[in-house]
Amino acid sequence: MDYKELANLIFPNVKDASYYEEKYPERKLKEGAMVVRFAPSPTGFVHIGGIFTSVICSKVAKQTDGVFMLRIEDTDQKREVENGVNGIIDALKKFDLETDEGMTDEDTSKGAYGPYKQSQRKEIYQAFAKKLIEEKKAYPCFCKQEELDSMREKQEKAKLRPGYYGAWAACRNLGLDEIEKRIKNGEEYIIRFKSQGDPERKIKHHDVIKGNIEFPENDQDIVIIKSDGLPTYHFAHVVDDYLMRTTHVIRGDEWLSSLPVHIQLFQALEVRPPKYAHIAPIMKEEDGAKRKLSKRKDPEAAVEFYSKEGIPADAAKEYLLNIANSNFEQWRRQNKTASIDEFELQLNKMSVSGALFDMVKLEDISKSVISRYSKEKVYDMAYTWAEEYDNDLKELLQKDKEYSLKVLGIERGNEKPRKDIEKWSKLKDNIEYMYDDRFLSEEINYEYQKINDKEEIKNIIQDYMDNKLNLSDDKQTWFNKIKDVAEKFGYAREVKEYKQNPESYKGHVGDVSTVIRIALTGRANTPDMYEIMHVLGKESIEKRLNKAIK
Repeated sequence: MDYKELANLIFPNVKDASYYEEKYPERKLKEGAMVVRFAPSPTGFVHIGGIFTSVICSKVAKQTDGVFMLRIEDTDQKREVENGVNGIIDALKKFDLETDEGMTDEDTSKGAYGPYKQSQRKEIYQAFAKKLIEEKKAYPCFCKQEELDSMREKQEKAKLRPGYYGAWAACRNLGLDEIEKRIKNGEEYIIRFKSQGDPERKIKHHDVIKGNIEFPENDQDIVIIKSDGLPTYHFAHVVDDYLMRTTHVIRGDEWLSSLPVHIQLFQALEVRPPKYAHIAPIMKEEDGAKRKLSKRKDPEAAVEFYSKEGIPADAAKEYLLNIANSNFEQWRRQNKTASIDEFELQLNKMSVSGALFDMVKLEDISKSVISRYSKEKVYDMAYTWAEEYDNDLKELLQKDKEYSLKVLGIERGNEKPRKDIEKWSKLKDNIEYMYDDRFLSEEINYEYQKINDKEEIKNIIQDYMDNKLNLSDDKQTWFNKIKDVAEKFGYAREVKEYKQNPESYKGHVGDVSTVIRIALTGRANTPDMYEIMHVLGKESIEKRLNKAIK
């Protein structure tokens, strides 16, 4: 028996690797086009770090006219959860991340380089494992788990590096006759890669994000095909990225230590490896120290958190781009209304240490993003969110859609639009006071700020309502009338007048307008009062002012 016969004995009905190389040819894309993939395992909820990776992959694929794939790495089927693939697809949809190729649900996909589910690519991996066996670069290993455990114990006792390598690789040098006999006897086996690495030598590599890095070569004879015929992650990754013609592997830097193995496997297959870009994890500050954002400890690590909170996908993606490239913030200042599609992400400008997750920053960005929406878009997105998460808000919005649109249109479309809405879960608190059936029936806690004499408050409100309220006034006339009320009650018409001679006045026009604002809304901070009054209408205004007087 020779090695070709051994390969045929192990994989008797498997096509030659060259068949798949022809089936999946080089892609006909323009120079510089990046082919990237998000390759999660369907083993639980999607971490925001996975979305971070997907945002980056989607961005670089779009800006280079490349390809963004979704590949499901499900070779560890013991850990797979029910509907795990659909969970991943739904998570991408929630962030408006559309793939060009890959899985579209549990069993269907799009694209010419599939299957995009590793469990459906078994024969492809076996074809390349067969090639390695033929070339004496891989071999069957019959070691049982007890033998491996015993070997590890001995290594630990002797304070040696654990693993299957060198003299510890018991099946590495078995004769072909013995291998044949044991296979034909029905002994269970796996396929191991026969490493030619030497840990005394260094592998030098340029990572697109990390820069130049060095590792000891891998000398472990790693498993490439398990006893069930499926590949390990390491082998599947290499075969898939080769045949799918991936140009850049963008992944978390927890995989950095696997790089020597992956590069070694590419070399063994005699194909050029893709470029690697290892992303630092999103961090969280706790007790003055940094740690990785944790699925177990941090609600914001789960994709579902953003859905429940009602943070728009645009805002979350903008935040992730903000922590991906330090120059994004400056770009946004210079391009206030531009789509994030116009921003050019640069992998070599990503942080090598990992950005801190900042909820305040995320909500600030979300306020800015929502401020650029039309009132119709705010209504539609908030209503869709409310249908799933807040029935009370849904009822509020749908009761009188035209009125709700007017409410949401206050200070929208201006050069400096309102920025008081950061997420849909806070929208009801921000607009509820605009609805008479709620405002007029509730007990309002009027806190009038600087002016606190009840009689004077009552007189200011009454005077404004009796003598100054006219919704046909333009904005300047409207405000001049509030100044008239201020002057009548001993307050400066202008803030600067008051600041120049504070002893001459009780306060200034701002204090008086605050009384009217609070009487109308119950709040000291609201969007533009002139616009609020025009949405409320005269009848509602009078009811509200009378309620405040009482």
